[in-house]
Amino acid sequence: MADTPQIVPTLIFDCDGVIADTEQFGHLPAFNQTFEEFGVPVQWTVDEYAQKVLIGGGKERMRSILTDELSQQLGLTSEDAKDEAILAWHKRKTAIYTELVDKGVMPARPGIFRVVQEAHLAGWGLAVAYTALEPEVRAVLTHAVGVGLAAMFSIFASDMVLAKKPAPDIYLLILDDLGLEPGEAIVVEDSANGLRAAVGAGLRTVVTISGFSRGEDLTGASLVVSSLGDPGEDDEPAKVLDNPFGIELGSAVTLQTFRQILDLPGPASPLG
Repeated sequence: MADTPQIVPTLIFDCDGVIADTEQFGHLPAFNQTFEEFGVPVQWTVDEYAQKVLIGGGKERMRSILTDELSQQLGLTSEDAKDEAILAWHKRKTAIYTELVDKGVMPARPGIFRVVQEAHLAGWGLAVAYTALEPEVRAVLTHAVGVGLAAMFSIFASDMVLAKKPAPDIYLLILDDLGLEPGEAIVVEDSANGLRAAVGAGLRTVVTISGFSRGEDLTGASLVVSSLGDPGEDDEPAKVLDNPFGIELGSAVTLQTFRQILDLPGPASPLG
């Protein structure tokens, strides 16, 4: 009798706020510089942007500023004109953002390199579920984990699906494309929207909160921590914020932590 093939799990990461703290130090200044260059009289504050991040997708965030009054002021009097402007703005914003990544102003979050390296050496799959363009996430990944490990990732952008997070579409696409069952993958997210998307696809999820997700309802996560943590004496440990299943955890989330979570029951039902 042939042996049952061993399941090779896959770790799926969100990018912004998970791999690096990109929202405040990357996306926000890139949006604002783009608006300035195009003569758009909008400059988001940190507090204002905290509301904008609830909107999935950069182009969608840009579209949210186009009130009737501002559209008239900018001469965008048709939907085609608005679409064309947003595409131009977003292309420039992506270039600015990538330049900021290359300058190293957005360091990797604690534990990212360590966990990715552990997973790769153990033969696990690696993927990213991202809400923007591939050049952006490639730049973030390369800076965070190096060229070699970055090349190991399968990248899935939300533009590949009809509905963005909190809809589960991007995670359903990943499962289908990689030929995975929900019990063969685990997600690392940083926000309620991302958590809802993952749980809606039946995926177990670890949440590493970021500056823009503090105070959100993270019900449904298998584990909520301040970060994945690094166990070195001078490094940042992972602080447990919610541990509904009593998972054993030291100063860092490790591959063994993820193995424990994969042994847990999956989400009972999609979140609303």
